[in-house]
Amino acid sequence: MKKLKMKSKNLTKENIERIGKLFPNVITEIKDEDGNITHAIDFELLQQELSDEIVEGSKERYQLTWPGKKEAIVRANTPIDKTLRPVKEDSVSWEDTENLYIEGDNLEVLKLLQESYLNKIKCIYIDPPYNTGKDFIYKDNFTQDKDEYAEESGQVDEDGNRLFQNTEYNGRFHSDWLTMMYPRLKLARNLLSEDGVIFVSIDDNEVHNLRKICDEIFGERNFVNVFVWRKSKGSGNDSKYIIVETEYILLYAKNLENVKFNNQIKSIDDSKFKYKDEYFEERGGYNLEKLDRGSKGYVESLDFGIEAPDGTLVFPNNRNRQFNDGWRWMWSKAKVEWGIKNGYIVVKKGQDDKWNVYNKVYAKVDNEGNKIIRTKLYRNHIGFEENILNIQANFEMKRLFGNAYFSFPKPTTLLKHLLNMFYLNDEVILDFFSGSATTAHAVMELNAEDGGGRKYIMVQLPEPCDEKSEAYKAGFKNIAEIGKERIRRAGKKINEETGADIDYGFRVYRVDSSNMKDVYYRPDELDQNLLDQLESNIKEDRTGLDLLTQVMLEAGLELSLPIETKKIYGKEVHFVAGDSLVACFDEDVDEKLVKEIAKTKPLKVVFRDNSFKSCPDRINLEEIFKAISPGTEIKVL
Repeated sequence: MKKLKMKSKNLTKENIERIGKLFPNVITEIKDEDGNITHAIDFELLQQELSDEIVEGSKERYQLTWPGKKEAIVRANTPIDKTLRPVKEDSVSWEDTENLYIEGDNLEVLKLLQESYLNKIKCIYIDPPYNTGKDFIYKDNFTQDKDEYAEESGQVDEDGNRLFQNTEYNGRFHSDWLTMMYPRLKLARNLLSEDGVIFVSIDDNEVHNLRKICDEIFGERNFVNVFVWRKSKGSGNDSKYIIVETEYILLYAKNLENVKFNNQIKSIDDSKFKYKDEYFEERGGYNLEKLDRGSKGYVESLDFGIEAPDGTLVFPNNRNRQFNDGWRWMWSKAKVEWGIKNGYIVVKKGQDDKWNVYNKVYAKVDNEGNKIIRTKLYRNHIGFEENILNIQANFEMKRLFGNAYFSFPKPTTLLKHLLNMFYLNDEVILDFFSGSATTAHAVMELNAEDGGGRKYIMVQLPEPCDEKSEAYKAGFKNIAEIGKERIRRAGKKINEETGADIDYGFRVYRVDSSNMKDVYYRPDELDQNLLDQLESNIKEDRTGLDLLTQVMLEAGLELSLPIETKKIYGKEVHFVAGDSLVACFDEDVDEKLVKEIAKTKPLKVVFRDNSFKSCPDRINLEEIFKAISPGTEIKVL
């Protein structure tokens, strides 16, 4: 029986294990800060393993670096003792929905999602801070408490969330932004499926740096394009010298060769195919193209006679016999016979009264008889032909709230344009800089339009609204409150206007400290007497649903899976996705209840370590499952 870790994945440890499998000789041992022996990498040996020359010190090489880059890598890999707590009162259709809205620092959220959503996200869109010198960006510091950080930066909300205004006068202006973005993109890549893609909106301030760190994280070979989005027409209020009408959207793939674009089908212009025959309904109209060529090089096997209507033989270049003048047919003799039989070949006289051989080029089928799928590629600019403008986003917010509330939201038309580039029917779209929740709004509209089952995960830090703002006056204390309310109102509006049978709900989760007391993680720091006095290693204010959520995260189960809670012999038992996970966190669990749970034959089962009615009941737990459901994985917390 194993004990759950109840903390986010330790990516450093996993990376060391992977490297150790390839190069066992580079694994060494060191003492950590607590004096414990742990595995580490001998980087000099690893460098030598990866080089066909003797490695002697560092060499100049092409790379992007900045003060704080190593710190950013450490941040991405360091586990956290935190969890997500369900907020049912803020949710819509909790029992039935597959959408998620998560409040909290997105770096922490991305870490918490590493098990449950590893390689499962098909599309990510983010609109991060642009680092204009005016907007707030995240400044992560896991070593300082709330008061220390508040004193240093002057920018925290009531929950101690880490924000500061990165002005251009700060000596680390670009470095702070890069240090903030790097670990988030690194963790986001882990979540993408092998055919997944990520869109990142940005402006001139950091587009050059963003391209470089994305090349490093996703691989330069997985760069797809930079879209230029014309966000406005002729508005230069935010410009000093030149009217800026555009922004950028970077597109990268997890593995470009696996990505399938949803290329739009072009309508066929029948006017370009001026002839009709008995095959018109199936093949469409056709044009005539001469079958012989004089510029392709003579091939003897392609120089043969084709019978004309008067019985004479026609050779390439209107010849009446076979000889090498450089001309030949484009089709083989066998294919010509097939073409004559199936109506693809026409022999008729030209203006010079000589016989010419033509093949019919049809609108709907190719020269092999296969149906033609006509597609058009997406352009690398958006909004120059389409009407996709930033001002539309303000109108959308005003239609829902009577006020825009946001200075620079994105329009749903932009998100729909981006999402439509790929086959996204039942996949998950993640936005971990959710802001006004435009992405969720766009997903619902797309599903209503085409009957799709796309799902979303929105992540937003509850950044406090300025007390002087219209949003604050309207009762919204932070941005997350606006985002959630927008989804509620947009869903209601779409339902009223379309009546579409789609998922309008969402489950709300909030980042919080672990459900477990410190003793759970560091039992060796407490003496046995104190351990014996502790009634529980679980915090008193935590519910069964709180515990279930943290267990699901560690077990790698999506938070959108159906959850059913039943009363069995007076105890609360949680069932996730049927028999995928069964958990009971009540006290006084006896043998009778264990047997009843075992009869459901769950894949995984979880109990509290100290919840059994008696010591024999706990000891018998594994024996009961061995007898009734031997395939069940048993864990305790």
